[in-house]
Amino acid sequence: MTVVLSDDDLARLRDRFRDADYTVDRILELVGSSAHAALGRNNTTPALRALRGVDDPAATLARLWPLQSTVGTDELDRALPGLTGPLLAAGILEADQDRVRARIDLRPYASDEALRQAQGSGAAQDSGNYWIFSDLTPGLDGPMTPVAPDFVLGVSPASMTLAELTIRRPVSSALDLGTGCGVQSLHLARHAQRVVATDINTRALALARASMGLNGIETVEIREGSLYEPVGEEAYDLIVTNPPYVMSPPGSADLRLTYREAGLVADDLVRQVVVDGARHLNPGGTLQVLGNWAQLRGQDWQDRLAEWVRTTGCDAHILRRETLDAFEYIEIWLADAGLVGDPGYREAYETWCDYFDQLGIESVGMGWFSVTKAGRVTPAVTIEDWPHPVEQPIGAAWAARIDAVDLNTRLSDAEVLATRWKLAPDVSQETVGRPGAEDPEAIVFRQQRGLRRAVRVDTALAGVLGACDGDLTLQQIVVAVAGILEVDADRLAAETLDGVRPLIVDNLLTT
Repeated sequence: MTVVLSDDDLARLRDRFRDADYTVDRILELVGSSAHAALGRNNTTPALRALRGVDDPAATLARLWPLQSTVGTDELDRALPGLTGPLLAAGILEADQDRVRARIDLRPYASDEALRQAQGSGAAQDSGNYWIFSDLTPGLDGPMTPVAPDFVLGVSPASMTLAELTIRRPVSSALDLGTGCGVQSLHLARHAQRVVATDINTRALALARASMGLNGIETVEIREGSLYEPVGEEAYDLIVTNPPYVMSPPGSADLRLTYREAGLVADDLVRQVVVDGARHLNPGGTLQVLGNWAQLRGQDWQDRLAEWVRTTGCDAHILRRETLDAFEYIEIWLADAGLVGDPGYREAYETWCDYFDQLGIESVGMGWFSVTKAGRVTPAVTIEDWPHPVEQPIGAAWAARIDAVDLNTRLSDAEVLATRWKLAPDVSQETVGRPGAEDPEAIVFRQQRGLRRAVRVDTALAGVLGACDGDLTLQQIVVAVAGILEVDADRLAAETLDGVRPLIVDNLLTT
């Protein structure tokens, strides 16, 4: 099904949605937070109960799309005057006598980042609210049901996570690789002068194109093709992607779900996205990937990913956010495919297990990649396990870390010691020890923002950091602390440099 609405119809639909206040906030106001949370768990009953007897255009549209209920044609005409016919003709809706139901999802979307940008934009039409076309959510009020291979997923937890970790600095060009319903392009269009959105799924491109038109976005170019083929030799300042990384066994392409799996062996798709993506970055450009990778028996996962990024010559920061054993991973994706309760479930499970055994996959890492074309002779690469809570959106912290890596790499030891450092304002000091003890057992400096790192330090480094308020150079502070502790100042300076450089990179210390 290809959504075809004229530019005039899309503009009228946008105006009607604004008039009806068909927004995330309005729906939340109508149904309440608990019912809205239940909808996030694919249960519509609480929201439908809350909307009983509510004669409101936003309520009608909420019943029609997010709740997938039928509405009367007279109700819809009041909510969207003059648009019922075009929506039916485009296949977005279907009619049964005097009732109408959705065949394509069309729901509001907003993010905190977009709303904050809108508040500061000063543009009368810039509210930070969007509307996005996608396929209807499967499995509402019941178990997940199988979907067509060309199913177009709407806004998902994964796409929201990618939006939150994306760096939002102004750039000239951005690439949304595997755009799906187009949600990343909507975000990118706010801070990129030009956006190219690609996908191999023709239906996804049609829906993304409709989403751009509905939201009045004119700076996004839609292209069809696999991975980087549609962009040729072009390079970009920013590339973002949540690629189809699911490591399913080989099988019929007709059964493969395009939005989640590409048919490559194990995690080779994610490897290609990272390695080939580096070739499509402008100097200083960054590739950000949400994906997963195979963790093989007898091989360290960090060494394996380090080899991927080594071939790029780029800086890289990779965070493992979660680890699933092979069985957990298989069960998640069989459920996502709607196979739970299906007669073929056990056979499919066995097939996945055989595939993983053959490849030596004992677990799967899931996380975030940030690859930056810094142009260094010796790239700065950090690959770490970080399952801890972080501040969201985390994009600003990624950007600050790139700057901090540049600063730390550029400064000699003498220059680090000559700098007047300041402890970041979000850093607090914690001491742990037994009641009444003269000295603490541990001293911890903890970030309240960004990755929220906690760094354990010794008494000397704690004394140095506590004095970093921008008034004295690090060398002056070291000399003073060495005098208090009655230790050699040169040795303390060397030890302090070893402790301070990671704190510069992680933005616990700033200039």
